[in-house]
Amino acid sequence: MTTIEETRNVPEPRGAAGGDVPLLEVRDLHVEFHTRDGVAKAVNGVNYTVSSGETLAVLGESGSGKSVTAQAIMGILDMPPGRIPKGQILYRGEDMLTMSNDARRKIRGSKIAMIFQDALSALNPVLSVGYQLGEMFRVHQGLSKKDAKAKAIELMDRVKIPAAKERVGDYPHQFSGGMRQRIMIAMALALEPDLIIADEPTTALDVTVQAQVMDLLADLQREYNMGLILITHDLGVVADVADKIAVMYAGRIVETAPVHELYKRPAHPYTKGLLESIPRLDQKGQDLYAIKGLPPNLTRIPSGCAFNPRCPKAQDICRTDVPSLHPVTERDGGGLVGRGSACHFWKETIHG
Repeated sequence: MTTIEETRNVPEPRGAAGGDVPLLEVRDLHVEFHTRDGVAKAVNGVNYTVSSGETLAVLGESGSGKSVTAQAIMGILDMPPGRIPKGQILYRGEDMLTMSNDARRKIRGSKIAMIFQDALSALNPVLSVGYQLGEMFRVHQGLSKKDAKAKAIELMDRVKIPAAKERVGDYPHQFSGGMRQRIMIAMALALEPDLIIADEPTTALDVTVQAQVMDLLADLQREYNMGLILITHDLGVVADVADKIAVMYAGRIVETAPVHELYKRPAHPYTKGLLESIPRLDQKGQDLYAIKGLPPNLTRIPSGCAFNPRCPKAQDICRTDVPSLHPVTERDGGGLVGRGSACHFWKETIHG
């Protein structure tokens, strides 16, 4: 697969100087799971990069491979049944897949941290939030219980949890959903990592709290100059936060673009369908658009373009040939910076 970074006219990422190695680079990553029903090919040749201070949003329906890619990066896949048959995950140019377990553990948490989707499940219900936050400092930095507690209070203040000193001894169930998500953010920030992976950080939160959590993440990212990978199925969440977007379907990246370019002119029918399914204030009373059909069974991915059974533009070539990630160009042939589409008919889609 051709990555968009390999196409011409691609600018340096924000936060990177010319010639610098990206903070994180995923190269031709494949992940599969061996099940009773066959081999589920969850990730099929994913490529992307993230630099310091940059936000990459990874979008797609459930089952598209977004979270599995993140778990592979973090080294928390269940293996078996999971397996990584091919690919590289480079942190500052070093392949984490070939590192020893000890070397990778030193990166996990201290250099690359993850905010999990369900804060209530991710937090231990029988330990206070202060104890769980302090554990990062006790284990990684050897701090005493007293000093670790002080650090936990400082972190809770940093993520704007009211009365942190009084609440440090409270348990997860004593916090609201939004406050628990802030605790998860604090836990990820504890060791000031270079990169945070946020897996659906606003799931099950109301719209106002979603906005607060996203604003908090953006503020902290600017403060620490961190890279951020934001995994979501909600295009409305990322519009004001992301620098660039990678859209995934059936384990592949089907479109890449700077955020505003993608919203303005999608170059893949799947992306276009996702955008059209967002509720709009100017369409009050109308039926909400839905992409027909269902995502494919990953043990039986359709031949050709995996999206072809659901695609309104599908033709014979779509059922036989897997499209590579083409560089997207202007009508006059000039390259569109940072854009790629894995569609045989991207021109008709972007200009249609």
